[in-house]
Amino acid sequence: MLLTALVVGSGIAAVQLSPGQVGLQLVENAAATAAGLFAVILMVGPVSGAHVNPVVSLVDAAFGGLSWRDAAAYLPAQVAGCVAGAVLANLMFDRSAVSIATHHRASGAHLLAEVVATAGLILLIFALARSGRAERAPAAVGAYIGAAYWFTSSTSFANPAITLGRMFSDSFAGIAPASTPAFIAAQAVGGAVGCGLVRLFYPPTAAARAQTAQILLPPPDPAASGNGAEPRARRGAS
Repeated sequence: MLLTALVVGSGIAAVQLSPGQVGLQLVENAAATAAGLFAVILMVGPVSGAHVNPVVSLVDAAFGGLSWRDAAAYLPAQVAGCVAGAVLANLMFDRSAVSIATHHRASGAHLLAEVVATAGLILLIFALARSGRAERAPAAVGAYIGAAYWFTSSTSFANPAITLGRMFSDSFAGIAPASTPAFIAAQAVGGAVGCGLVRLFYPPTAAARAQTAQILLPPPDPAASGNGAEPRARRGAS
């Protein structure tokens, strides 16, 4: 919810503050998204692993870091949160709660960009997990998405749930429903490509699976356990 609210809300604010200056609007939208994503991952990572992206959840399940049952349970929550975030952003800027987007994006170039953006995101997250640098994920993911706003023609949605959510705001960050199925298909292809790249560059080992399972979650605090507190289950990636 927070991720979509910051993407959509900062897009609306950018248009209001910089009318007619599309490049500046994109700078403002990208900067807010990058910084906000960093903060959101820090906020909810220790609770759920910051699973805000269905593609990441499914790839994590494929690598054994998350159970398929948990991955399936995350999907409706991810979609509901993203739709709620778009509605929340609309309301915060005194717009209709729901306005169906009219921004058509599904050209061949846009779809190729979504494959690249999603594959890169998957490779980044699991490269950090499998190389013992999981604590850098919040900053790295925020930086990557902020950069991908600019180096991809699609502005790097790279997330099926947020793609669905952004249909419900006819604003700078919106996407027309007719473009959504192709975007989600491209993201699925990107996820598969990213999964293959992770396997190529970081061959699976028992240690790698363990690292994947705790990419954003710190090990249980022994002192807390000694005081009767139950350690939190480890649940995976960003």
